[in-house]
Amino acid sequence: MPPPPTRRPARAPDPPAAPAGRRLGPTVLVLSAVSLLTDLSSEIIYPLLPLFLTGVLGAGAEALGVIEGAAETTAALLKLASGWWSDRVARRKPLVLAGYGLASAVRPLVAFATVAWHVLAVRVLDRVGKGVRSAPRDALIADATAPALRGRAFGVHRAADHLGAVAGPLVAYALLEWLGLSLRTVFLWAAVPGAAAVLLVWLGVRETPRAVPPRAGQAATVPGTGATTSAAASAAASATTHATTPGLARRADPPRLGGAFWRYLAVVLVFTLGNATDAFLLLRASQLGVAVALVPLLWAMLHVVKSASSAIGGDLSDRLGRRPLIVVGWLIYALVYYLFARASAPWHAWALFATYGLYFGLTEGTEKALVADLAPAAARGTAFGWYNLAIGIGALPASVLFGVVWERASPAAAFGLGAGLALTAAVGLLVLVPAPRRG
Repeated sequence: MPPPPTRRPARAPDPPAAPAGRRLGPTVLVLSAVSLLTDLSSEIIYPLLPLFLTGVLGAGAEALGVIEGAAETTAALLKLASGWWSDRVARRKPLVLAGYGLASAVRPLVAFATVAWHVLAVRVLDRVGKGVRSAPRDALIADATAPALRGRAFGVHRAADHLGAVAGPLVAYALLEWLGLSLRTVFLWAAVPGAAAVLLVWLGVRETPRAVPPRAGQAATVPGTGATTSAAASAAASATTHATTPGLARRADPPRLGGAFWRYLAVVLVFTLGNATDAFLLLRASQLGVAVALVPLLWAMLHVVKSASSAIGGDLSDRLGRRPLIVVGWLIYALVYYLFARASAPWHAWALFATYGLYFGLTEGTEKALVADLAPAAARGTAFGWYNLAIGIGALPASVLFGVVWERASPAAAFGLGAGLALTAAVGLLVLVPAPRRG
């Protein structure tokens, strides 16, 4: 009997070819609607939070940097753990539901804060929810989408997310200006769309059946089908096993993410070190003379541009490649930060916020699509976890450093630092990360 052919590690099978018309599946559309509602809830609060901290609670720029940096770092650490775990269990949906549920429950509690550390506690718990849900949710989107449509899928998801971020500030503006509510009462209203998002995850999300790596001596199960395969056969399908001898099943190895993926993460980390919380942009806009009542409208305008450009940016990345879109977006970011350092009038803030939205539209969905391109299908949850961890590792020092430079040197110096790191990352992406093969 001839020896069995040698199998080299390969990607697990991707979803089937996209249906005609470049349509996206219901999983992508439902999760997009969930993100819309969640961001509506979050953005009722977020653009007002810097003013609440500084004007009501008496905190400064350094406290703002610590709060936002700690919150985002917490989220990123949990994204790695939840993404890793979602690759090893039959269903990702329970993690997604738990994450949305926790965040929606604690977010409005900022209304009861009386000192800065109360805000820190609420923001960290909110980001715990984000950390639990994000990587499994992104993996669900990738699982349900053909490779040729990944940019479009993530772009549409980000567009819906930003559309919610348009609605949130508009609701906040209406509650403040038309109904005359206090900041604390406005924050409590954020509970309504948050609860709707949790309900939609519970009732509307359906998972794409996928093979789960088996333990030693066990058969792998494809959820939703009832079908099982032997340990060796399922390992071949997911490309995660040692070679096997006849009759002997071995434990599946985690798939390797590869050097290109890790270099990409290193470049993302460099960029993130210069990407402080956007709360500083809102604070800068206030310094430039934008009225408090107009801050939610300024924030909404930013998200109008984000939403309008995200689907376009993701679709372009499917056609033109991921790297060119990311590089252009990072260069726009560097330019915006450079000009924020030199801005001197309220209209400068409006113009720069609008331009800043293009950076998000070109990069957010595209960066995630590149993660999916570079990672084996059986390790997508883990890959998205590492991607978000890289962002989170940089988030805390980025925001803290930005706040320190802002207060001890000048806002111009802080924005100049961010611009320089964005330029460095753009060059690094071109030099260190090859264009991946897709499909």
